[in-house]
Amino acid sequence: MTEPSATAVRQEELNPYRIAQLQFDLAARYIPDLKKGLIEFLKRPARTLTIEFPIQTERGNVRNFVGYRVLHNNVRGPGKGGIRYHPDVTADEVRALASWMTWKCAVVDVPFGGAKGGIVCNPKRLTQADLRRITRRFISDLGDQIGPHTDVPAPDVNTNADTMAWIYDTYHVMHQGEDNLPVVTGKPLDIGGSLGRREATARGCLFSAECALARGLVPDVDQLDGATVVIQGFGNAGSIAAELFAEQGAKIIAVSDTGGAVLNRRGIKPAKAIAHKQATGSVVGLRGTKEIADEELLALECDILIPAALENQIRGDNADRVRARLIVEAANGPTTPVADEILAENGVVVLPDILANAGGVTVSYYEWVQNLEHQQWDLEEVNAKLRRKMERATDAVIDERERVNGGLSELNSKVKGAKSKTTLGLVSLRTAAFILAIRRVANVALERGIWP
Repeated sequence: MTEPSATAVRQEELNPYRIAQLQFDLAARYIPDLKKGLIEFLKRPARTLTIEFPIQTERGNVRNFVGYRVLHNNVRGPGKGGIRYHPDVTADEVRALASWMTWKCAVVDVPFGGAKGGIVCNPKRLTQADLRRITRRFISDLGDQIGPHTDVPAPDVNTNADTMAWIYDTYHVMHQGEDNLPVVTGKPLDIGGSLGRREATARGCLFSAECALARGLVPDVDQLDGATVVIQGFGNAGSIAAELFAEQGAKIIAVSDTGGAVLNRRGIKPAKAIAHKQATGSVVGLRGTKEIADEELLALECDILIPAALENQIRGDNADRVRARLIVEAANGPTTPVADEILAENGVVVLPDILANAGGVTVSYYEWVQNLEHQQWDLEEVNAKLRRKMERATDAVIDERERVNGGLSELNSKVKGAKSKTTLGLVSLRTAAFILAIRRVANVALERGIWP
């Protein structure tokens, strides 16, 4: 049996916030002791801010922008989550990303809650000076809604260490005389950034994948050496994942970005692909590769598929064509609930985003700790700590799936005792990760007590 069906909805749900809620609901059914009021508290964001502001561009024009900052939950610690700049940013997308951050932090067991931010803009059509003005105005308007002990931003899609430096400087100007370095993570190294932070999301994917393979999740593939890998989204996380997986002996056979997708079954050298993209703006045209359609890339036969782009890339209309044996989600929300069902039926294992890409927030946590203690750890120490965190989290999720699936008879007895008409089926790694995370957050909420 599989999980309770998500296909009862006539048309597939692609709103990321509704998807996040549906994923929560699927998992919450396996925790029958949760009270209804606590469930509602855990599902909903604590705060959603919408900020509309103008800037004067480098060309002298006045343009207006809309930005969002959502704090989903701070039961386990300060809000934590990136800020993305993208023309398709919506309030619901940011709400979804903030909630996924809550569960991600709980799965990897770092003392943060979930938050996220976004500004509706197209960075490719803005100058560096324009982006700096947008950042400073947004952060100044947020005021004390962010802070080292309340809500800590980080990089996300189309933002980077430069953006984080502007955030830090803006906040510092507004809070003279205070210890402000921990207000944001992902900063440049010379102003408090952590060694290993830039590679952390991809490296976390690597550690989680290695652990999952060693646990026997994919028959006949127990290590990365010799495995074939396809990467959708050759940005920061995707390109670094290509390098790291290749270093472990994997063969990168196809990559894609917003310009298109390329294939070479004999293997693509990540360094050459990165250099070509830096020179031309896209991986398309890389020497020795054949251009293919984006849809074809997702359908390539391979051992590992790494979606490292945006949400809703693997859906009900294309999941049946996926021929990867293991999907490692470097992006947030790349797979819809309907696609999850199809992949499970086809025997495709999915390492979910709230586990696989948690390396970024983990090393952000390490940066935050280093800032608070005025230290800088060696790269070897950061990576060793990250490996331990990711392996423990991956083991915990796999163990949780085995525990839940092994106790279904007893669980269904409890559910029937509560007069539910639902019969619970086997859970995926995603649902197991949600169960683990929800229980951890709920336990802390109950231990702290509901105020007042």
